[in-house]
Formats: sequence, C-alpha cells, structure tokens
Amino acid sequence: MSYKKSVLIKKQDIAIKGIIDVAPDKSISHRALIFAALAYGKTKISNLLEGEDVLKTAQALRQMGVDISKNSDGSWSVIGVGYCGLNESNDVVDMGNSGTAARLLSGMVSSYDFVTFFTGDGSLRKRPMKRIFEPLSLIGASITSRQNNFMPFAIKGSKIPLAIDYKMNVASAQVKSAILLASLNIRGQTNIFEPEKCRDHTEIMMKYLGLKIEVSDFDNGRKISFNGMQEFDAKDFEICGDISSAAFLIVACLVVKDSKIVIRNIGVNPLRDGIIKTLQEMGGNILLKNQRLIGGELVADIEVEYSELKSVNVSAKRAPSMIDEYPILSIAAAHAKGVTRMNGLAELKVKESNRLFMIAENLSKCGVEVNMGDDYLEVKGGIKSNNEPINISTSMDHRIAMSFFVMGITRDCGVLIDDFSMVDTSFPNFLKIFSDLGYKIDDNINSNFLDKNQSS
Repeated sequence: MSYKKSVLIKKQDIAIKGIIDVAPDKSISHRALIFAALAYGKTKISNLLEGEDVLKTAQALRQMGVDISKNSDGSWSVIGVGYCGLNESNDVVDMGNSGTAARLLSGMVSSYDFVTFFTGDGSLRKRPMKRIFEPLSLIGASITSRQNNFMPFAIKGSKIPLAIDYKMNVASAQVKSAILLASLNIRGQTNIFEPEKCRDHTEIMMKYLGLKIEVSDFDNGRKISFNGMQEFDAKDFEICGDISSAAFLIVACLVVKDSKIVIRNIGVNPLRDGIIKTLQEMGGNILLKNQRLIGGELVADIEVEYSELKSVNVSAKRAPSMIDEYPILSIAAAHAKGVTRMNGLAELKVKESNRLFMIAENLSKCGVEVNMGDDYLEVKGGIKSNNEPINISTSMDHRIAMSFFVMGITRDCGVLIDDFSMVDTSFPNFLKIFSDLGYKIDDNINSNFLDKNQSS
C-alpha cells in the first residue's frame, strides 16, 4: 500500500494574525523555467516554487539538454539553449501530478523533429489530454496515446511544423500556452482565438522577454498572434506569490473571528483575481495595497480581516479567472448567510479529481446542504455540529485537501483528511504556516485509526 500522510485538524481558539508569505506562483514558475530554457544565455530565477509539479518541469527540461541548478542563495540558474536547441530525451518524461507541465511541455516539443514519451501519476493518467492533441496534430505532430485521450502518450514532433489558426471551443490557458510554445519554433504566423479571456501569463512573459506578440480583443475573448523563430536573450525572473495559494489563507482569515492578516507580494493578474472580487461581493473585508509590476505581472499586498459573509450568485463568465479557487470558495459559501450559487463549473470535472463532485461530497459529509448539477453548485450556508472528526476524501487532489483543512479549523471536532501528501505539489509549506500561526496539527495519523474512522 502506498504511503499516505493523513492530517487531523480541528477548531482552536486562535485568531489568524500576522504578515504572511505564501507559496510562489505555480503557473508563472512553470513558464519561467520553460522560457529560460528556450532563451539564449543564463537566467536567474528568484523565488521559484519548489513544489513537486514545478520540479517535474525542471527535470524534464534537464532530460532535453538544459542545464538547471539551484544556487546557494536559493535562486535558480538556467542556461538556455535557444528556441530550437532542445534534444530528444533518452528516457520517459514523468510529469507526476502536473497537468500544466504535461500540456505546456507537450506543446513545446511538438515542433521538434524527435519523439517524447510522457507519463504521470495515477491521478494525471486519468485526466483528458485530447484538447491539446487536436491543435498539436494540426501543427503536424503525431500523437499516440492510451484510448486516444490519456497518458501515457508519445509525441513525434513535426519535421516541418505548420503555423495554424486555431479557435478554442473552451477558454484554456494551458491549450493556448501549448500552442504558443510550439509556435516559437514555427515559421509563419500562428493565430489563436479564445472564446473568453483566460489567464495570460504566457503572453505577459513573452512581452517581458521582448518577443513581438500581438493581443487584441475578439468577440468576448481575444486573438493572439505570433510570428515564430524570434530569437530572445535570457532575462532574470522574480516569481510573485500565488493567488491560488493565498486564497486558502484569505478564506481562513475571513471565517475565523478576530483574524487580520497581510499576505505579501501576491500576483493579482486581472484574469486571475475572480476569487478576490467574489469574496469582496460576499462582504469580505479585503484590500489590495502597494500595487506594482514585477516582470510584467501586477502584484499587491493583500490585507484581510474577519468578516460576516453573505451569499452571492457567481456568474459563469467569472469561471476562467478563478477556476482553481472554487474548492476554497465553497468553504467560504458554507460559512456565509444564504445560498451561494456557482455557475460554469464543468471544467472542474477534469481537474486533478472530479472537483465538482468532491466538493459536493465532502461538504455534505460536513453537514452542509448542497445542490449539484452538471455545471453548477449551490451551497447553503450553515454547518451542523459534529461529535467526531469528519472523514474527508481528497482523491489525490491538493486543493480539496487544503480547502477542507480550512473547514476543519472552524469545527469543534475538526476533520480527518485522508491524504495530505499531494499538497507538496503546489504549497509545500502550507502546514508550517498554520503551525507558525499557533495551530496544533496532528499528521501521520496511525493507519489503523484512519482505517477505523473511514469505515465508520
């Protein structure tokens, strides 16, 4: 049986106070490594997220001939090989739990005339990949996969890759970024049409590096155009804090009485700040201070204070700007007055787990009334008391684990989370932050105790 790290957390008479730094931005960390690898010269990356997902990207790039190392001061150095300088890996590329790494690197190698074999962990092998296979096949890549959709898969890059015009059916930053990374090594203009505006870290980074990329409004979304084979020199990166990681601390502060915190240096990209806007609409006392640009990204310090929350109706149009934050938003909704409805959630069903189902199932275990549809979730505020810890199933999903940890700190008998080990993929110091705040956390629960509780 594989090792699992279970966690028991319960309510404690501790207000959440202080100045906090959260994990560096995962999305930007992946991209910084990739663009540094494809630049000419040496890049220094400060504050790189050292979670398992990002380290998988670093290892994959090493396997393709890129020199990547950690410096004594904690920063990382990457010796770029240029946009056409990668080599074929002599081993399978293991993406672990990272869908972002799998999709972005698939795009990157699709315009190289060599074969790359991809695999991942049990969770990632269940996640559909067809959405990237379609545009990469149009570019000229040949793809062989399990059931034409799942890992493991092999990509034979095109000898003469083609620039394409591609209209996405669903807004996806990963699909868009995969195509853009392929286009770096393609002669001619690649055009991407997104139906709704979605996170644009790739475009921001390309502009920061001096690449000529055109972005314009198109219907409700955007048209992104890029002429390939533009050489670019290395440029240092500083990674801001991850708003997705900050969201757990923000909600924890909002629902624990007398709490007040400042979370420093958080990326507040307008295409990723949906969680902030939604929590403010719910009555959350949240202020953005000291706003500035770092590497082209908008960054701020976020001040949060305990608030009495009210229900809201979250439009489907907001989903692209907060798709990873719905699990923790559901915890806020459980503490709010009234019924919160979240719309446009179909994408949650193809994340690390079927997040829509996992949110609803675990909220119900906690005594919260929920109503789930194919693409929506209604949560009625109000949590019933319990006489023993509630058993939370994570299905190997880090955001489910962290969200219900926050639920646990508001319940007298707490929650017992079946597996917390995968949190290292995105937020390695999550438990340490709460421990430093004064929370007593029981981890590595005796397996017999866990099995007994799960069967009861």
